[in-house]
Amino acid sequence: MSKSVAIVTGAAGDIGRAIAKRLADDHDVILLVDIDEAAMQKAVGELGPAERFVTFKADITSDADVAAMAKAALDLGEVKTLVNNAGAARAVSLHDTTPAIWRADNALNLEAAFLCFRAVEDMLKASKGSVINIASVNGMAVFGHPAYSAAKAGLLHFTRLVAVEYGKFGIRSNAVAPGTVRTQAWEARAAANPNVFEEAKRWYALRRVVDPADVANAVSFLASPLASAITGVCLPVDCGLTAGQAELAHTFSQSEHY
Repeated sequence: MSKSVAIVTGAAGDIGRAIAKRLADDHDVILLVDIDEAAMQKAVGELGPAERFVTFKADITSDADVAAMAKAALDLGEVKTLVNNAGAARAVSLHDTTPAIWRADNALNLEAAFLCFRAVEDMLKASKGSVINIASVNGMAVFGHPAYSAAKAGLLHFTRLVAVEYGKFGIRSNAVAPGTVRTQAWEARAAANPNVFEEAKRWYALRRVVDPADVANAVSFLASPLASAITGVCLPVDCGLTAGQAELAHTFSQSEHY
């Protein structure tokens, strides 16, 4: 039997590594895709044997690199899962967003997911596979980083486009929208402001922020047979951020219970 393969873009980062580790429970081979080869090699050292965690250096905003990635995936076995996880946010405000930043953020956070899907769509048709796009609560409301946020909003719609058009082939397409995730990026902010996590937690119903493993668990569920009837949805993994804020509820209701 052919080996089952999962592709994870942006695999060298905290969330990407957690997703790769979790998907290894249900896939024979994980293809780790990232532009940072040194970071990928370090990730493999943490994840497990190189025959199960295979690295591929690629700029996923490049058509040629994405085509080469697809060929590498096909050579490994049967592609069952594509996780479009790669992303980055640059300017924090619209005022600070240049045309170059707008285009770069949209290329990485939205267009790259389109390129990766189209490159492996025939493989996913053959396997009746699954696409999981890592979006963000920023695609659902305004939390800063406008170019990134607009791209993530587009990614949510792209998720539905794939679900509706490709459902007849058995392909499922879903998104995960994390809130604040405790990653290296946030650790750097914590170094500048030791209270940043405490300040953030007050807006979350669960009074904590998300761990990369929380995102990975959601991805694993959506990729699994347990979610065989689920497609076209966005699953917030945000500790309740998009459900509402207790402080606002208290202000509006003046109830002591919020």
